[in-house]
Amino acid sequence: MRMWPVLEESLLPEPEKQEPSRMGSFILSLSEVEDERSSEEDTLPPSERQKRIAHLQAKLYQAAAEGAVRVKRRKGPRRGEDFTLLQALVKADFWLIFLSLVLASGSGLTVIDNLGQMSQSLGYSNTHIFVSMISIWNFLGRVAGGYFSENIVKYYAYPRPVAMAAVQVVMAFALFFYAMGCPGSIYVVSVLIGLGYGAHWAIVPAAVSELFGLKSFGALYNFLTLASPAGSLIFSGVIASGIYDYQAKQQHEHRIQSSGLGLGVPLVVKDDFLTCYGSICYSLTMGIMSGLCIIAFILSMIVVHRTKRVYAQLYGTPLA
Repeated sequence: MRMWPVLEESLLPEPEKQEPSRMGSFILSLSEVEDERSSEEDTLPPSERQKRIAHLQAKLYQAAAEGAVRVKRRKGPRRGEDFTLLQALVKADFWLIFLSLVLASGSGLTVIDNLGQMSQSLGYSNTHIFVSMISIWNFLGRVAGGYFSENIVKYYAYPRPVAMAAVQVVMAFALFFYAMGCPGSIYVVSVLIGLGYGAHWAIVPAAVSELFGLKSFGALYNFLTLASPAGSLIFSGVIASGIYDYQAKQQHEHRIQSSGLGLGVPLVVKDDFLTCYGSICYSLTMGIMSGLCIIAFILSMIVVHRTKRVYAQLYGTPLA
């Protein structure tokens, strides 16, 4: 740190020359002299830097005992240090990551849960093919996501959530492609959603371990696993099923009326026998989830902005 001489002169005046009204007016956090560097590159050797830090800390403790300096201790760990679950739960970074994961992985799990019904509505009989495809790409996404995120961190010192944001853009494209009713969209969804969903579970745990440490990683990871079922509960259990049932009922009523059986008698329909046909069954749901993935992308980019200096320090490579 290049401000040590100034700190020593300004913070350590002679005790007998201090005015009583100004005693204790200086506040300094010990974390400021531990290991933080200025925005400029520190050219001191590590051994000399640690020696000066220790010397300055000793003088600060002495000054604090004499009343010249009031020491304010930092509360809680900083990014990159070990957090407990309770400490992480009060940090904005953790909740931004969690909400981004709820929106993106919840959308992916909704597609996985409803893929068989989606393929049936499009007229495909071999629904197991698409289920197998999305499972295979889910596995490949975990491998590719880890490899991609490691490269951008290792070679460019970009924050790992950059990889998460990129994956969410891919998922948003796949969902929008299906919402537009494009031919072959079920294949695109099976590949890209499987890839994106799997990549999340390679990227997010690694990012959390870097930002919040490994000491309580098990508790942090288990809390993050709540994101997928929480998102799926809303997106699949409420949005997707509600829209599907509405479209199926509309089609059923239209078929009844078209067959000449609509005689003005109130239609009684059993939900168990309702089936929807066509891309319209899930197009609105896919459009909604595409928008949610865009929101997840924005949240991930906020995390990127907040943590870019941490990753530059962790991996020692200037940001490109």
